[in-house]
Amino acid sequence: MKGDDFNIIYERNYRRSFLFTKSYVHDDMVAEDIVAESLVKYWKSISSGEEEVAEALLLTILRNKALDYLRHKAIHDAAIENLMELNNRELNIRISTLEACDPEEIFSQEIQTIIHDTLKSLPEQTRRIFEMSRFENKSVKEIAEETNLTVKGVEYHITKALKVLRINLKDYLPLLYFLFS
Repeated sequence: MKGDDFNIIYERNYRRSFLFTKSYVHDDMVAEDIVAESLVKYWKSISSGEEEVAEALLLTILRNKALDYLRHKAIHDAAIENLMELNNRELNIRISTLEACDPEEIFSQEIQTIIHDTLKSLPEQTRRIFEMSRFENKSVKEIAEETNLTVKGVEYHITKALKVLRINLKDYLPLLYFLFS
């Protein structure tokens, strides 16, 4: 076999190597890659001529490469499964919290009191700008014209009010989006 070139080795061994490998990896493309790499490695062993190379070596190379692929696939599949479990758990939490959401609670006296007290604690100009934005539905540009402030100044006051509300309503944060968006 020392004088055989790669084409002869390829033609003699490709089909049976492919069928053997595919029976384990169940993927034509992967099997083709493993067989191609294995035949090259086998051919290099034959070409080196250091010792008598048996066809059992080809089977060993194929087996080892297929095992490497399957082990890697098992690790990959386990990681994907873990991610799916985490996603499902997170989805179930979102579902259960949304199911537990009581619209009556959104407008409960407790939340109304927190909002009222928070707005009262704000500086007068910040409170007024926030009320114009959220309760009177005025645009930032309209508020800027009315208050003789720049658009950036109005945005600053709205952001400042939202920050304080976010802190005071931290336990009701998802509701904050509903109430003030």
